[in-house]
Amino acid sequence: MLNIGINLGFGKLDESLTDEEMYDGEIDLAVRAEALGYDSVWAVEHHFSDYSMCPDNLLLLANIAGQTKDIKLGTGAVIVPWNDPLRVAEKALMVDTLSKGRLLLGVGRGLSRNEYVPFRIPLEETRERFDEASAMIFDAVESGIIEGDGRFYPQPRAELRPGPRGSFADRRYCVAGSPDSLVSAVNLRARLMSFIVRPVPDLMGNFTTYREMYEEKHGAVAPAICLNVNMYCHEDNEVAQERHFEYISRFFQSNVDHYEMAGDHFATTKGYERYADTAKRIQDAGLQGAADKYAEAALWGNPEHILGQIEEIRDVLGDFEIIIAPCFGGMPYDQARASLELFAREVMPKARSLNGQKVSVAA
Repeated sequence: MLNIGINLGFGKLDESLTDEEMYDGEIDLAVRAEALGYDSVWAVEHHFSDYSMCPDNLLLLANIAGQTKDIKLGTGAVIVPWNDPLRVAEKALMVDTLSKGRLLLGVGRGLSRNEYVPFRIPLEETRERFDEASAMIFDAVESGIIEGDGRFYPQPRAELRPGPRGSFADRRYCVAGSPDSLVSAVNLRARLMSFIVRPVPDLMGNFTTYREMYEEKHGAVAPAICLNVNMYCHEDNEVAQERHFEYISRFFQSNVDHYEMAGDHFATTKGYERYADTAKRIQDAGLQGAADKYAEAALWGNPEHILGQIEEIRDVLGDFEIIIAPCFGGMPYDQARASLELFAREVMPKARSLNGQKVSVAA
């Protein structure tokens, strides 16, 4: 059965909202998601700007855990180099205890100089920091013991309390887009989480590589790939298209600004060379053209149109999970709530039956 979750973005692109009102709107979506039957709610980690402001997603999920009973709680993701691995492992175990085993632990490396500079971490160090710390974190939440002798995080052996209440073997996620991130995801034996910025067929090279490496290293079929994608649903397909492309354009502009995606620095930054291709595509297409292509790759339209898009993904990708971002680009929360509810009522029941079989690249 297709697992369907929602992702909270914590962007404040509507200048009329206060920070508190934005937080109220995001948490309301999370609580509604459980009542509507979604499987999981995820929260990003971002700092220092209106692009997205959730500096501690484990703290946020602890709040949501207290307002819900059954929905899974995911970090999408903890940006590992911004955090001490001991503290990530401690907080993850605490949230898992408080929520009675509902935590899905996703990790990522991060990309924005605007966030890395205040943390005083050079971008060139992020790959090594991520690989060293993420392995420590996943080992610690499994065993209840953290230790390490690496370059960046020398850690004396320490027992973590509260200890593990259950295994995280099937609850590991890793955001990955670059070739070395795919290697990291496989080494961590984690599910691959991909933020959809281009049509899924264009991303199949990465997905196939992940599956091949996973099977070769672990002797098992790779777990379902997890897609994280913007979504806007409305009964009227024309209204859906108009609003979706409007809000996506705003979100895309903020994304480009936050990550400096149209800049030239990625080509000369160790570990981020792949993103130079993204910057070139934006430069070649122009900002609005690139925004339109990004919007087209997302889920939008009336229920029938969106269901068709999900079917197309299934036909290309096989087994997968999907996390929808229901509010972005300054979208009013009443529109996001209506979209989330319509998707749950008209799309989700049919979409759950569409998932493909596990994909073995060796078959």
